[in-house]
Amino acid sequence: MRIALFSDIHANREAFEASLAHAREAGIDAVALLGDYVGYGADPEWSVDKVIELRSSGAAAVAGNHDVAVQADIPGFNPVAQTTIEWTRKQLPLQAQEFLKSLPMTVEKEDRLLVHAEASKPSAWNYVANVEDAARSLNATSAAITVCGHIHLPAIYSMSPTAKMTAFTPVTDVEIPLLPNRKWLIVLGSVGQPRDRNPMASYAILDTEKAAVTYRRAAYDIDTAAKKILKAGLPPRLAERLFEGR
Repeated sequence: MRIALFSDIHANREAFEASLAHAREAGIDAVALLGDYVGYGADPEWSVDKVIELRSSGAAAVAGNHDVAVQADIPGFNPVAQTTIEWTRKQLPLQAQEFLKSLPMTVEKEDRLLVHAEASKPSAWNYVANVEDAARSLNATSAAITVCGHIHLPAIYSMSPTAKMTAFTPVTDVEIPLLPNRKWLIVLGSVGQPRDRNPMASYAILDTEKAAVTYRRAAYDIDTAAKKILKAGLPPRLAERLFEGR
């Protein structure tokens, strides 16, 4: 099975539509959604509706911190993020807000664990920024493969049976074998707000039969996404950073 993995869509309709089309052209069999469907971008209602549609068709989906923040106060957001959350609350109908509230923090299937932030304490919204963070997450689960997002920076970590860690930055379109004698942490980039200085939407495809993952990039209409942000009256920096990929 080939599973398309999407995280941190952030209400960027153009990026998510392009990523879905790109993945489907690659012949995927399933979809997994790793949270933060809203926040930063100008199309939160569309994004939630698309997640509802995909989930009703069998996609796995977990909650991100921006999704939870729509109905609950979460500390730690910077002023720009908080402004967007408050704007998003006004845009989303109650049904969409209730859907986001209903999403689980984790989904576990077969040998895979899906979580937005990291596995040791999903609701703390800690980032996986280094080997120590990755080890803490991997030690918290028995799953052979953990997939997360949250940090908007693609990365791969693994742990050997003797707890030796490895880490590297994946190269786009290069298949990475997930060796069976190690535990793996797949950290996704962001669909809707990449921060690795590449403005193209970032996602990955997990091939469960081959035990391999491939990171992908999809070009999208950044101009339209940025203009929507400005038209909505959201902070201009949110539009500018789309062109910079940071």
